[in-house]
Amino acid sequence: MAKWMSVAQVKEKIEESSAEEVTARYLEVIGKSKINGYLTVSDKALEQAKKIDKEGHSGPLAGVPIAIKDNISVVGLPNSCGSKILEGYVPPFNAHVIEKLLAAGAVVLGKTNMDEFAMGSSTETSHFGPTSNPWDLERVPGGSSGGSAAVVAAGEAPFALGSDTGGSVRCPAAFCGVVGLKPTYGAVSRYGVVAYANSLEQVGPLANNVEDIAVLMDVIAGYDRRDSTSINNKTECQKSLVDDVKGLKIGVPKEFFGEGIHPDVEKAVWDAIHKYESLGATWKEVSMPNIKYSLASYYIIAMCEASSNLARFDGTRYGFRENAENWHAMVSKTRADGFGTEVKRRILLGTYALSAGYHDKYYLKALKVRTLVKQDFDKALSAVDLLMAPTMPNPAFKIGEKIEDPLTLYLSDVNTCPINLAGVPSISVPCGFTDGLPIGLQIMGKPFDEPTVLRAAYTFEQNTDHHTKRPPEVA
Repeated sequence: MAKWMSVAQVKEKIEESSAEEVTARYLEVIGKSKINGYLTVSDKALEQAKKIDKEGHSGPLAGVPIAIKDNISVVGLPNSCGSKILEGYVPPFNAHVIEKLLAAGAVVLGKTNMDEFAMGSSTETSHFGPTSNPWDLERVPGGSSGGSAAVVAAGEAPFALGSDTGGSVRCPAAFCGVVGLKPTYGAVSRYGVVAYANSLEQVGPLANNVEDIAVLMDVIAGYDRRDSTSINNKTECQKSLVDDVKGLKIGVPKEFFGEGIHPDVEKAVWDAIHKYESLGATWKEVSMPNIKYSLASYYIIAMCEASSNLARFDGTRYGFRENAENWHAMVSKTRADGFGTEVKRRILLGTYALSAGYHDKYYLKALKVRTLVKQDFDKALSAVDLLMAPTMPNPAFKIGEKIEDPLTLYLSDVNTCPINLAGVPSISVPCGFTDGLPIGLQIMGKPFDEPTVLRAAYTFEQNTDHHTKRPPEVA
């Protein structure tokens, strides 16, 4: 069995042999892994596959294995969020997306590594150690869904689920040379996903090709009454996969090509835009003047929401607990020992920004800036069909290179976090390489216009071969 297979190829293999055999093969590959991509491997995966073989291969994903980010609840599997403070916690319910996957016949291989509580861009803040980038084991895979992207790139799963708060699906997709989609806010239910910043995050798929992204989106998208932000506006993504961009209008925001962008990244993205031009699309430069404030706005909003969401982790109800002489001391000691440095930093900054006398100065102002950023996207997308820019300004950096300098690490999100503020869909597709490391092209669309975003990504994929390259470190 080939190590890297599309979902269609996996389904063919299942029909030739069995879901059990395919699952066993992936478990074998995971067992030899060098990248620390999985935190938990499911001991029920083979049992699940056997059941599918016995009942028949019905359902769009019957017998197809999938990896799940460790902040998405799966019954019977630990849900650590990459943190010590959730030690021993096993959720008693499935997230909405897991319910949909299981109904479609998917087999859950396990839970993937991530930055602690999704706070980071490198998967280095995980309590369980960093994940390595399959293209270079000394480099980061991106974050916070670094484990999910890395296992897909390494051939340890056909596809995976991650979550994207400020680029956490697209960043690792770009760094690992895979495809990653952040859907429109509200298109996929967040029920059962441990919250970091509710108004920003969205569950998103990662795969080796655009077609598999569309297959997964058609399964997980849709309305869920348990999520108050869920919107009943499901689109059929697979029907949009047409190799045709004639007449497509592309906007190129100059603010996404700012100071500090790697010259090879800039060249690869412009080469991709010119490729679209040769295929019949047109492009023009657009300006989004408030984008320069989006990084500051994003981090203030995200940290404020985190300070509220993470208040529930106190050792009282579940997870890790330190012993102490009274309740107050127990909570204080549990949080001090249970949370990592980056999580504590964000909780403290968020609490400060929400405190009396500073709420209007920081949080309220950040919300106003968010509105301006959304208006920039509305205006730009009223004149064009899509926006295109680099996903990340630089290729994957070395493990340990930026972890001691949080401000530099935050700056790496400069091209991804504006999309979360606006709530629009965005996909990262491989568009080139520099020194053997992948480069990602980011394609942004109008709200709930995933079909156009996917059509553009699919057409680019059909006319280039970047997505067919495989990492040498794990080949």
